[in-house]
Amino acid sequence: MSTKNSNNLVVPSAREAMDKFKMEAANEVGVSLKQGYNGDLTSRQAGSVGGQMVKKMIEAYENGLK
Repeated sequence: MSTKNSNNLVVPSAREAMDKFKMEAANEVGVSLKQGYNGDLTSRQAGSVGGQMVKKMIEAYENGLK
């Protein structure tokens, strides 16, 4: 069974910026992420990090429209 990473970025060079963004979002919601594997997070923790990232992206988009 092969596992394929479905987290491919459209712009591969953006990986570092996305990792930094994810760490900032995790810090804001009180989730401790480490570099590399974070499969030990609960679904609630992972969801709160993802939700915070989406919230920040929407805010950035809305601020760009003003």
